[in-house]
Amino acid sequence: MQGTSDEATALRRHIERDHQAHHCPDLFHLQHEVAKGTGLSLARAVREADAEVATAEAQLQAEREAEQAYRQQRHGPGRPPAFAQRIQGALQRWAAAAVARDQTQARQEEATTLIRALGEAYHPFELERGEAQPPERLGERLNAIWQRLEALAEAADLPARARAHLAKAKRLNTALLATIAFFFATVQQRVEALNLTPDLETAVLEQLIPAIYLERVATKCSRAEERQRLAALSAQRLAPLRAADHPIQALEATQRAEIEQVASDCANLFQRSCSAVEGRNGQLSLFHHGCHRLSARKLSALTAVHNFYIRRADQTTAAERFFGRAPPPLFEQLLERVPLPPRPRRRRARAPKVSYLSPMAA
Repeated sequence: MQGTSDEATALRRHIERDHQAHHCPDLFHLQHEVAKGTGLSLARAVREADAEVATAEAQLQAEREAEQAYRQQRHGPGRPPAFAQRIQGALQRWAAAAVARDQTQARQEEATTLIRALGEAYHPFELERGEAQPPERLGERLNAIWQRLEALAEAADLPARARAHLAKAKRLNTALLATIAFFFATVQQRVEALNLTPDLETAVLEQLIPAIYLERVATKCSRAEERQRLAALSAQRLAPLRAADHPIQALEATQRAEIEQVASDCANLFQRSCSAVEGRNGQLSLFHHGCHRLSARKLSALTAVHNFYIRRADQTTAAERFFGRAPPPLFEQLLERVPLPPRPRRRRARAPKVSYLSPMAA
């Protein structure tokens, strides 16, 4: 019924025409386009600003050293060089370069924040309060982010090629909103098929499904603070449903299990990234990248392997043939010099899975 991929024509045709399914844009590629449009240009600006600061600082230091050298020597009559004006001018140039560097660094940090904000905003439920985020509300948040990116591009004077990447990413805004609308329409259809009373249907749509979705997002967070906050917010939205006096607790166990299964399927319906495929592509890219343009470190390691490990048919190494005697075993030398890796991190103990609609203990 849906497929998540980048904007490749063949993939979209396969999803939309062959399967008559909804195409979901991949969040990773959207953020990647923004990163390509801002990362390289802003990083180059930061390097140039750092170089200007270093040059201005060197000039300021040279003027001060020249003044000290002049004062340590004897001079005849005549007006001395205007060292105060020279130092003041060099100091002003250094201050202006430092301010420009701080501005470029701030733009670089803002671009990183905005790229992260795109991922934080693209959810069917707000991660701050766990409330539903319809396409209208999401559109407002995304438009605010795009406006800040455009203002950043204008302030940083990004080249046309970088702005083209931003424009390409912004074109996916309509597809993001369409995916959110598709999600809510599908969820509404599945919940209505349960034939629940209006109050129970509202509880499933506004409490149960958001709580399950927040739990799914919490398991994928890398930061412990955010993971704990989302888990607590999920439990907070589930608490009213688990109360003994809630109408959903009056239903039979089989019906509650069916409602919970449908709600879990609805929470899993929203897929915003084909991370498994991109992870494989990224792994292959790193592998191919390491096979050309060898770094000095890798070249030294390969040289050591060639000289001290690889053996000919007569079981001699290149080092043994050169020095006339066998060198110490390479593996034992590595054990003596290379520190052992630390013990792997102990996995967190997972709490036993509890039904979302199980009643709370009195």
